[in-house]
Amino acid sequence: MSMQAPRRTQLKIMLASAGLAMAATVMPLSAHAAGSVNLVETGSTLLYPLFNLWVPDYTKMHSGVKITTQGTGSGTGIAQAISGVAQIGASDAYMSDAQIKQAGTIINVPLAISAQSINYNLPGLNQHHLRLSGPVLAGIYDGSITKWNDPAIRAMNPGVKLPDHVIVPIHRTDGSGDTFIFSQYLSFSTPKWSNSVGYGTTISWPTLQGGLGANGNPGMVQACHSTPYSIAYIGVSFTKQIDQAGLGTAELKNRAGRFLLPSQKTISDAAAGLIAKTPADERISLVFSAGANSYPIINYEYAIVNTRQANPAVATAVREFLDWAVSSSGGNQAKYLRAVHFVALPARIQHLSQQQIAKIK
Repeated sequence: MSMQAPRRTQLKIMLASAGLAMAATVMPLSAHAAGSVNLVETGSTLLYPLFNLWVPDYTKMHSGVKITTQGTGSGTGIAQAISGVAQIGASDAYMSDAQIKQAGTIINVPLAISAQSINYNLPGLNQHHLRLSGPVLAGIYDGSITKWNDPAIRAMNPGVKLPDHVIVPIHRTDGSGDTFIFSQYLSFSTPKWSNSVGYGTTISWPTLQGGLGANGNPGMVQACHSTPYSIAYIGVSFTKQIDQAGLGTAELKNRAGRFLLPSQKTISDAAAGLIAKTPADERISLVFSAGANSYPIINYEYAIVNTRQANPAVATAVREFLDWAVSSSGGNQAKYLRAVHFVALPARIQHLSQQQIAKIK
């Protein structure tokens, strides 16, 4: 599957973000005379919990490396990897052709496979898995579906007493890989959305009376929790927080017409059909893939990295950490991935990622 260009190119967005990134307060890179190396990882809030599991264990084994982690959103992760502020940009979204052409030496390295859930705060129904589809979600976010008891939602949920109440859609306000994959699901399943809004880490959301914006996955959980009758898209690494907030989780309609929850099996099955189609540069959408048991919103979680690092010591530190992260005996062990509801890279994708990592000099 080749990447479809978003209706509004992400290049201008990333260039603007890169300018802002230079002013951001982040720990600068340094390689000390004693041999220690400081690395900065920043970006995806969906990946952030996994990095916070990885880094303490890795740095215990590699005392000469210090890694600072920051959950700033995928857009910032990409921009700061391009600008050189960060050595590792974490992103749920792969870079566009235009960004790759402009950035030149940047690579997109899958670290694991993740997914996104659709969550809601519907009094009395949060323990019930409502069924929703791409076209229905597109209708909610473009304002053509405004009530929870809309006929389109009722038709998918026979027997469920849906309230005659206005829906409050919540979207990300930061440059977000979660927005990227959510808007891909809407675009790939709904021609109207594809032709009018499209997809990207930042998009021009239709103006909706009562709609809310939130920053990062933590902000999405909080906004949904504090707003009855709301709906939000949230990365599965925040499943614990979703459960603690008492939010409902929707079953989503896949390409085969089945309604599924995100799980290790449905995420793995969705990825399986696209493993062989993943190109050498590993930029590919896994969203809305074919297969009866395929959950529709899944993605590779990427490290966005410049192959030309500041010096050999930094390059070695980045290369060795990423090699460990994608290894079945390292960061891709179940003890890390299951804690954040991710799925390990298949052997072929591990190999492709290792080939890309080897380019870092």
